[in-house]
Amino acid sequence: MENNKNYKVGLFAGISSAIIWGLDTVVMAIVLTMSPFLPEGAAFLAPFITGFFHDAFSALWTFIYLAFKRQLGDLFKAMKTRSALFIALAGAMGGPVGIMGYVLAIKYIGPSYTAIISSLYPALSAVLAYFLLKEKITKKGWLGLLIAISAICLITYSQNESGISVVGIIWALVCVFGWGCESVICAIGMKKNELSSEFALQIRQLASGCIYAFFIIPIVGGIGLSFDILRTNIVWCLAAIGLLGTLFCLFYYKAIYEIGATKATGLNITYVVFSIIFDVVINGSQISLKTIICSIVVMVGVYFVIKQPEEKKDDISKIPDINY
Repeated sequence: MENNKNYKVGLFAGISSAIIWGLDTVVMAIVLTMSPFLPEGAAFLAPFITGFFHDAFSALWTFIYLAFKRQLGDLFKAMKTRSALFIALAGAMGGPVGIMGYVLAIKYIGPSYTAIISSLYPALSAVLAYFLLKEKITKKGWLGLLIAISAICLITYSQNESGISVVGIIWALVCVFGWGCESVICAIGMKKNELSSEFALQIRQLASGCIYAFFIIPIVGGIGLSFDILRTNIVWCLAAIGLLGTLFCLFYYKAIYEIGATKATGLNITYVVFSIIFDVVINGSQISLKTIICSIVVMVGVYFVIKQPEEKKDDISKIPDINY
């Protein structure tokens, strides 16, 4: 009974993460069109700086949340564990590596092709989880994952995009690698119950923010614009986006903890569907029949991924011991 309850909690957390990330995506796109990011040089820096503030504010929000719960002492102890190193690595893979690959792929091959290729990251996550975490998934589950990814490809495909670059494909695959590795590394980091999902989030966002601040932003020449942003009202918008990102990660990491990397990632990819819904509601965008049909197909595919026999459900305690 307890396992069944945890499984339902994991499903709720996974779908909640998708809804919140869908909203986060639409709001972030709006912020990127605001005046400080419109000049040509600033437009190039915008994704990097937005990513930096997103994770930095998320780390701050999580710290405040843990302080309110009076868990800072436990957090500092948890940061000294070996599991924390895995979570920090997950932050590097999912934040700077994944997002950087995504942004640079858009530069070379455009958003449609980038979205198509990057949506393959759940497949990589499932394969890695199968070999590293021994997570079981039925043939129907694999088929469902393939169906969901195929439908997402149809949703994001645009015939208006033309031309494709090998360099762009490579950067998109870097994104797939970063995002695909993150959930599996997180599962390994949390397998010994040394870290709660909340502590894992704090460590993840702090690691990502530090990598942005000390490496990526200086390399791309974004220090000046970053300080300029701090003097404008847009910083409050970025703080709000960071809050959405915090809620997203709390639910996503909770899903990984409760139902494993494969199912959590399978649920999370439905953010594409929710992004379209929020885009229609907030921006008044038109939605095609093809998009509606593909959205339904995504849901069906994910259903087959998460609908496992009771005795075959993934449990974090069943993750094999990995020496580290």
